[in-house]
Amino acid sequence: MKPKPAYIFIALCTLFIIYSFFIYLTPHNLTAKTIYNKKKAANGRLIWQSYNCQSCHQLYGLGGYLGPDLTNIISNPKKGETIIRAMLKSGINQMPVFNLPENELSELIEFLKSTNASGTADPRKFTNKGFGFIERNESK
Repeated sequence: MKPKPAYIFIALCTLFIIYSFFIYLTPHNLTAKTIYNKKKAANGRLIWQSYNCQSCHQLYGLGGYLGPDLTNIISNPKKGETIIRAMLKSGINQMPVFNLPENELSELIEFLKSTNASGTADPRKFTNKGFGFIERNESK
């Protein structure tokens, strides 16, 4: 005996609804451990801009090439917040000493935490296809 098309349709619709609830109610990033203060992160972005950090450092592969990319520096086990604070206070090689007040320093760290939590994206791994479309190059 063949199942009636109406039963198949109802079963598929039910599965679609269940699947939709599962997708939309599940948090996007279950592994994100970085928690940051949004207001301090916004102030930290202004500090990043006011000291022109992007002229030497990169975020998401965009910016200067004198210093390292700081997109995910906070989650790097060999670096992290302690190393960032030390570099800003003492400087190294070409990086000057920034005598930031503690509140500006903590806001800049919050900005880097928010950048770290946003994920990773290396624009060198994408090709512009025109009209706003991009394609990821797995070979790069």
